[in-house]
Amino acid sequence: MTRSTLVRGVAFVSLAALLLVIGAALRPLIAPTAPAVADPILSATEVGFAADMAAHHQQAMQMVQRLDPGADPGIVALARQIHDTQSVEIGMLLGWLRLADASPTNRDPMAWMAADAAAAHHHPAPAGAADPPLGPMPGMATMTELDALSAARGREAEVLFLQLMYRHHQGGVAMAQAADAILTGGPVKQAARDMMATQSQEAGLMGVLLAQRGGHPTP
Repeated sequence: MTRSTLVRGVAFVSLAALLLVIGAALRPLIAPTAPAVADPILSATEVGFAADMAAHHQQAMQMVQRLDPGADPGIVALARQIHDTQSVEIGMLLGWLRLADASPTNRDPMAWMAADAAAAHHHPAPAGAADPPLGPMPGMATMTELDALSAARGREAEVLFLQLMYRHHQGGVAMAQAADAILTGGPVKQAARDMMATQSQEAGLMGVLLAQRGGHPTP
């Protein structure tokens, strides 16, 4: 083998080795990689609670709008307070749903309680156990009751408004308590706790106002 042949052979081997190194370095840049899957912004419980509570609040707005404007100024002021507080909360809840690209309406109300409650507490339902009853959101008024509120005047309107809104607040507190028990942290859990405190205080005041008028909370 001549010297020139040996030099060419060494050069060829060196070039091949260099190409292998370069190829190995470039492979992570060229080879396709699966896109990272981002964590959901809201959990199923948070989405369900936000959608249901927004709908629940919206009926409270209807009750306020149907109250006789000539009712006792103290009750009118309470109704306005409820309207202002829950209007802000509706905007917050719907804003979270938009951020999560979730529907603002829940086609299966209260299903979030059954979907995540057992998993959150690590207590799966025993084999053969029936699912917990879901049904409509608690505390909601019927259309007949809302129509009666629209037609009522004076003391009758005051008592009916307090009865319907008291029951409505009790239902809202129950929903917030359920979300608080399932969620482990985050702004939705804190919002649920804030709603529990506010609506419990307002319900206490409504109970006093009802008693002053000889009325009683309705089931």
